[in-house]
Amino acid sequence: MGEAYRAEHDSMGEVMVPAERYWGAQTERSRRNFPIGAGRETMPPEIIRAFALLKKAAAEANAALLPARMTEEKKAAITAAAEEILAGKLNGEFPLVVWQTGSGTQSNMNLNEVIANRGNEIAGIKLLHPNDDVNMSQSSNDTFPTAMHVAAALALEERVLPAARTLAETLRRLEEENGDVLKSGRTHLQDATPIRFSQEISGWRSSLEKDVEMIAEAEKHLQALAIGGTAVGTGLNAPAGFDRLTAEKIAAATGVPFRAAENKFHALTSRDEMVYAHGALKALACDLMKIANDIRWLASGPRLGLGEITIPENEPGSSIMPGKVNPTQCEQVTMVAARVMGNDVTVGVAASQGNFELNVFMPVCADAFLQSARLLADSMASFEERCVRGIRPNREKMAENLNRSLMLVTALSPVIGYEKAAKTAQKAFRDGSSLKEACTALGYMTEAEFDAALHPEEMV
Repeated sequence: MGEAYRAEHDSMGEVMVPAERYWGAQTERSRRNFPIGAGRETMPPEIIRAFALLKKAAAEANAALLPARMTEEKKAAITAAAEEILAGKLNGEFPLVVWQTGSGTQSNMNLNEVIANRGNEIAGIKLLHPNDDVNMSQSSNDTFPTAMHVAAALALEERVLPAARTLAETLRRLEEENGDVLKSGRTHLQDATPIRFSQEISGWRSSLEKDVEMIAEAEKHLQALAIGGTAVGTGLNAPAGFDRLTAEKIAAATGVPFRAAENKFHALTSRDEMVYAHGALKALACDLMKIANDIRWLASGPRLGLGEITIPENEPGSSIMPGKVNPTQCEQVTMVAARVMGNDVTVGVAASQGNFELNVFMPVCADAFLQSARLLADSMASFEERCVRGIRPNREKMAENLNRSLMLVTALSPVIGYEKAAKTAQKAFRDGSSLKEACTALGYMTEAEFDAALHPEEMV
């Protein structure tokens, strides 16, 4: 037996739609016209959630401002259908891909059609029209950028920031545990003066804390919503106060202080807030790349690398070399960071395409942003759980490397001068001797004078 269909219509005529689906004619046209990445690159679920929040809030605002048109019965049906979407009960009803119209119109209509048809089913009568009722006082041109901002802000608030804070707290614990551990510092991948392991960790921790501050600050700009601008920013067909009231409803539902954007012409055509916020995500990615690389370098070995720390051994590292274990959690972090840096280019290029009164690269901009947020949150959570919390210093190796470091000679500079200290280091390196042996052989200091001048623990 073949799949059953039902007839749906829109302004262009009749379309046959799978009978068991709630979507309508416009969704079906898009599904057929854009077979690009089908089944793999659909509109992000965060956008669907944001749209459901928006449609529910808009119905509540319309019921308050236009009660003759948005009756309590209609509001109840829209609300019930939207809540089912938020609960994940209608996940199969949003098949459209990112690679559609640049305004996201078809995804807006997908939500409108699903809510209308499911709402009618809930009400038991033909009550809702997708355009006249679910899309009342709205346009795709203001709803999609609104959904973008809501989805992006919630992704930062609910996922990225908590994961970053947890990782920073784990680093703070490691910092407190390793305050007595001395090791060699390194600059330019070369030996440098001593440092406490806790100080090295504090650099990682502080970087993440700075990233948290920047992301939280950037999120405030995403809280301005385009809703109420309708087609071109003039607010045509939206009642006075609709923008403010809808934003307030979304804020109440999410706990995030969303507000109506002051200038709707800007809100429809500019995606600068997305660029700014993703820039903060890129900064986080850059710091994670540095931290993960530091950790895998410090853990390199086990015999032929630095070997100054150990990290958890999670799985075999080679299909041919028995017993090999690799720093795989560090590798996933660095790959995620690379993807986020690439996404930053996509967000920037997409945001530059604000032609006249509308940006027409919104779906790809939203998709790239949300992928970055999703990947960073998941990556940090895995990194913290499966690597960072299990970092342990190899105190013996750190002490050995520190005592062999030629850059301890820096402590001698105030006593014998820079040039003599440099000659001491050069002789020790050339001869394979210790700094003490080189310094005394050159006649710059006695052994007692050397011992009195060189105290690595005082150099940190």
